[in-house]
Amino acid sequence: MDTDEPHAYLPPDDDPQAPHVCYTVADGVATILLNRADRLNAFTDRMERELIEAFDRSDADDDVQAVLLTGAGRAFCAGMDLTAGDDPGNAFAEWRSSHTAPPGTQYRLADEDLPLRRDGGGRVVLRIFASIKPIVSAINGHAVGVGATMTLPTDIRIAADSVKFAFPFSRRAFVPESCSSWFLPRLVGPQQALEWMLTGRTFDAAEALAGGLVRSVHPASDVLDVATALVREIVDNTSPVSTSMSRRMLWHMMTAAHPMDAHALETTALNLRGVSDDAREGIEAFLAKRSPHFTDRVSTDTPDVFRRWPDPPFPVPKDLS
Repeated sequence: MDTDEPHAYLPPDDDPQAPHVCYTVADGVATILLNRADRLNAFTDRMERELIEAFDRSDADDDVQAVLLTGAGRAFCAGMDLTAGDDPGNAFAEWRSSHTAPPGTQYRLADEDLPLRRDGGGRVVLRIFASIKPIVSAINGHAVGVGATMTLPTDIRIAADSVKFAFPFSRRAFVPESCSSWFLPRLVGPQQALEWMLTGRTFDAAEALAGGLVRSVHPASDVLDVATALVREIVDNTSPVSTSMSRRMLWHMMTAAHPMDAHALETTALNLRGVSDDAREGIEAFLAKRSPHFTDRVSTDTPDVFRRWPDPPFPVPKDLS
């Protein structure tokens, strides 16, 4: 695939609706754009499906080395679209029984009249978590509810200084969603996560920065440029296979029981990557003081180190196990 010219993912020809998510690739970067600017990019069944499809596409494309997630217009995502049905107060009952729910996401419990349904934001977040490409979020505008929680499994979050964040679930009589009860305390610590979740209050970008939710805050006009520069730093200077593996290793180790788990995984990965074509090129480029040209491809040259993990490939000293 030629990445010098952008190419877009469009809905099937027989689908008259505009996509809720736009997907473009240029110069090694896939941009995934929430595309409901007139609705502040509010989350829908269609957006759920198209986001998952977009991350499927970025993982399958060796020309994609990193992903940039952002929103169109003045918001990143204002949360779940509660205006689609006839009665907003009945939005979740309609959502549970919706005929537009993705196949296989609805199920029955004996004591429930309505079908239950898998959390759509959770399905998106799990797909993002499983990504084999690094992901940077450019949070260009307000991020509320699922608009905030969908960014948690992305690797780096950059926000506009005008952004308002909220995890307002308790104020709507809901509960945390999109796997945020797992991600948020790991990212910002349990006390900060609990404060934001229990109060459900809106907070600004400066508080998000102080609390560790975002990496940096910038004028709205600069956010996309800053995020793009960071993505370019990854794409232009690193081995795609090694960044892919590093992403998975760091996320997996967040719940490891002992540093020996990391030692076992890193030992296998280091041995296998250390004799790769990319490693030879990286060493030669460093010694020659030139930029490296990495040729290993994520789809064909990534060693399956996770298949061997967590069993150490070596004898474990008793005083370290």
